Order: sequence, then structure tokens, then C-alpha cells
Amino acid sequence: MSVPREVTQKRLAVLSAGTLRYTPSQKFTVADRIEERAAADPDRVFVLFEDRRVSYGELNRRANRVASAALSLGLRRGDVVSLLMENRPEFISTWAGLAKLGVTTALINTQLRGDALAHVLDTARARHLIVGSECLDKLEGVSGADRVVAVDLDPDHPAELPRGAWSLSDALERGSERNPDPGLRAGLVAGDDLFHIFTSGTTGLPKAARLSHMRFLGVGDGMSAVAGYGRDEVIACVLPLFHGAAGMVVVSCALHHGGAIALRRRFSASQFWSDAVRYGTTAFQYIGEICRYLLSQPESPLDRAHKIRVMMGAGLGRDIWPAFQQRFGIEQILEGWSSTEANTSLLNVDNKVGSCGRIPFPDYHNGRLIRYDDETGVHPRGSDGLYQLCAPGEIGEFIGVIPDLPDSGAGRFEGYTSSEATDAKILVDVLRKGDRCYRSGDLLRCDEDGYYYFVDRIGDTFRWKSENVSTQEVAESLGAFPGLEIANVFGVRVPGTEGRAGMAALVLRDPAAFDGRAFYAYTEERLPSYAAPVFVRLSSSADITSTFKLKKFELQRDGYDPQRIRDPLFVRDPSARDYVPVNAKNLARLSLRPFAGDAG
Repeated sequence: MSVPREVTQKRLAVLSAGTLRYTPSQKFTVADRIEERAAADPDRVFVLFEDRRVSYGELNRRANRVASAALSLGLRRGDVVSLLMENRPEFISTWAGLAKLGVTTALINTQLRGDALAHVLDTARARHLIVGSECLDKLEGVSGADRVVAVDLDPDHPAELPRGAWSLSDALERGSERNPDPGLRAGLVAGDDLFHIFTSGTTGLPKAARLSHMRFLGVGDGMSAVAGYGRDEVIACVLPLFHGAAGMVVVSCALHHGGAIALRRRFSASQFWSDAVRYGTTAFQYIGEICRYLLSQPESPLDRAHKIRVMMGAGLGRDIWPAFQQRFGIEQILEGWSSTEANTSLLNVDNKVGSCGRIPFPDYHNGRLIRYDDETGVHPRGSDGLYQLCAPGEIGEFIGVIPDLPDSGAGRFEGYTSSEATDAKILVDVLRKGDRCYRSGDLLRCDEDGYYYFVDRIGDTFRWKSENVSTQEVAESLGAFPGLEIANVFGVRVPGTEGRAGMAALVLRDPAAFDGRAFYAYTEERLPSYAAPVFVRLSSSADITSTFKLKKFELQRDGYDPQRIRDPLFVRDPSARDYVPVNAKNLARLSLRPFAGDAG
């Protein structure tokens, strides 16, 4: 039985009230919020990191010293500085100090190397690059590394300074701990850029999304309200701070209510619950496959010894949702849908298993679901020339109407640093002549009660035997196979056939115990024949992005070629009702040609 629409709307209204509290033209910025919190709660713990307890006052004082150092470099309002640093308290104090001068920080993915890192550094168009000593090795041989001006020395990662760079750590010892003159950021408004955050999709080169002070503040107020966060909250932050879910949502929520962040350099499934007990964690932000990793760990008394009552994020599949909630005793799961740059979002405030959110009354929301033809890659238009809304049950692309409200954050699309990239995300003449809408690139479907369900990224759906197959839905269907930790599903080209055949890269607790007959029976029971994986690859580990999204491009390129792959490979054999090894004999018997390459 569904929650009454009026009840859902009342819960969502709390979120909207907080999110829309700020306007683009107002002068109150994130710098003011940090100084305000430090003045009110100077001794209150802000960041719990390893064996350190960093107070609001201490972090603000360090941010002030960063601002002094930045001034000595000649940095002023409107400048951009890149930051390459792992998760540690200094990450927050560095961008906070820059924000006190009205300087925008471009947050750089610490997993990038080579050409990908060079592209991001070039895209950032920053005057300078501040780097943590733990990341200096990433810059070796990278074009643009000459922008390094300051190195923040991490005691755990001593390193020699690059030629021409100076130690930020030494400079901070000489900097003033007093709040800088607010006049140094005169003219800065909440609608100006706080961060440039690079998109972290599984394909294509990253784009720099613009994120304003207003957006940061609104997310903290709104999400804190809907999650019921209070002053004694301790939010686990295991995602990288250069990602919006951590660097924006977690930090802004803590700043809003004066709570603490339990920060870790990187996620560890084996240490998560012990950390939760150690720090008194009450909430955490998840994304992607984190919950699957936690569920695949051996059961432990710590599974219920923690104090976590609420978690928020995206990507908790319906196949593991009930098991996760039951095993770990989490009272409230706030599963949502959005992205760093999106001007719209969804949030499931009703604990509806599998749903990423609800729009109980469309008139109060700017999100819409429009028809999308995955085969042709176009949006069908009606006789009036406008795009068509999906009926319940139909799969379509989720979009966000961009309203004409000059001094409001409602539905504001802040775009990217590239005007071309921004324009490419905007549809015109969508629901009425002259309107503009942000296109998400995500396929969703909606039920009769207004609950939405994520289906796939456009491009992650493939066509096989004249049927469209969702990689997300297949992966979720495989989720309960005994011994499975991760299933990465994608389509691969088969010479002489149309479309792509499904392939699943499986990470099993014991790969040697893979039973092809059992897997065949499992897929036959849960999937239509066209959606069952034609090929299976047993991987030793999942290839993921730094934000826990599964990578597919390299796997698609490898296909089912045993000459390129050392992992065990299997092919579906309907006559034997089994998955048998990929070899020339079996492929010929199944009328499948050897893999001939995949250009993507």
C-alpha cells in the first residue's frame, strides 16, 4: 500500500523549504556560514579523522591562514585554483580559505593520471594548482603540472617539492588566524561559483560542472531537514571529497546543524562498521556499490552495534535493499536521484523499496519524464511538435524544466564552465513553445503512484534479438546469485549479428566454485531469454571509478576474446542448459563467431 500523496508532499516540502532558502543575489556565502559556525561553536568537533579531532574553530583558523597565503599569491575574487588532495581535514580548510577571498576551487579527481589528468587540469583553467604531497606522483609527466604553486605536506606522505613550488604547510605557519576582511570578497554573491566539480561518468572526458555558494548552502539546509539531522549528528564520509555527494552534501549538512563528519581517506568495507562504532556515527552517505560491498562482508556483531539510523544516497538496488536494511538495522533510507549539475532531483522519503523518489503532485515539481527512442536516439514529438510525456510504466528520459526566475534557486541550471557543454544539455520547445529543459541522460520509469525507478544511463541500454535490455535491471536480477559480490553488465558486439549480446563480469567470493548449470538455471528463472547474459567473465575484482561507478568501456573493448582476457570466460549454451568455456569449438557449435573487436 502506497503512502498517501499528501503525506509524501508534506515530507518533501521540508526539503524544498531548506533548499530554496537562498537566492543568487544574496550576499551571505559559504565563507560566512563557516565563520558563523566557528564563532558559535569554536570547540565543537567538526571532523573526526583517524586519531584527530578537528574543531570548527581549528578548521576556521587554518582556513584563515590559507586565505593569507592565497593573498600573497595575488589571488582575488573570481580567480580559480585547482585542488588535488586526498580525503583529510586540510582538503576542507583549503577550499574554505580560498572561498573567504571569493576564489573558486576546481576539485580534481585523485584517481586521474596521464592524459585524463592533463585534460582536467587544462579544463579547469586555474591560475594555480595546490596539491597534497600524497598526490605528487600523479603529476609525473603530466602536461599542466607546471601550474603547481603550493604543496600541502601530508606527514604520512613525505615528498620533495617540485621545482618552483613552495610548501603551503610552511606558509601557513606565518599566516594570520584571524578572519580576513570581508571586503576582500566584496561583490561576491551566493549565485557565484564555489566549486567546479568534474563529472565522473564511466565514458567520455570529464566536464567541469559549476556549483554555487547558493547550491551548497541550500543542499545542507534541505537535506538536513528531511534527514532529521541535529547538532549531535556524526555523518560518515567515505566517498572522495572531490565528489558532490561528499564534498557538497556531507560537508554542507554538517555545517548547517553543527554536527561532525567522520572522514576516511578511502572507503573500506572491512573497517566501515568498526569505524562507525569508534566515532559514534549516526548517519552516512552512500553511492553506487558501497552497500553491496558491505553486504558481502562476513556477518559480525558490529553489524548491529552501531548507532546509524539514517543513510542517504543513490544506487541501492532493490535486490539488496531489504536484506541490507534488515541485517544492519537502518531505520530510514533516503534513496535519491540527481547529479552534481542537475537542476532537478528526486528523493524517496517513504522507504519505498527500489524507488529513487516520488513526485506526488507534478505541479509542485520541475521534473518530467519524456519519451525516448533508445534505438534511434531521439525524443518522439507529437503532432503539436512538442515532446511527449511518458505514461505510467513507460521508460523515458528524466528532464528538469528551467523556469524563468532570475533571482531564485528553483530549477536553476548552473551548467558547466564550457558554454558548448552547457548548451548540449538543454532542450528547447519541450512541453511548450519557448521553454528550456535540462536533459539528464538518465532513463527512468514511473508507476501509477508517482514513484520513480532508475533504469539506466542512456547508452547503457543495449539491443539484442530486437529487444532493449537494461544493464541495470539485469545486474539487479543477478544480485541474489549465491556467492556473488558484484555483477557488471554490458553489451558486446558479436560479428555477423545485429545489436549487442549481453555479457556479465562477475566478482564471486570463490570464482573456482562457479557452477555454469546453476547460473543458467538462475538466469532462466529470473530473466527473459534475450536478457540473460550470453557471456560471463569471472573477474577477480570490480573495475570502478573513484566514485564507485562500474567501468564498462575496457570490458566492452575486451569482449569475449580469450586472447586478450586471462579471466575465465563462459558462453551460454541453451541446449546443454549450461555456461560452457569460451573456445573455438564451443563458439562454432553455438554459431557464434570469434570476437573481432569492439570500437565502443
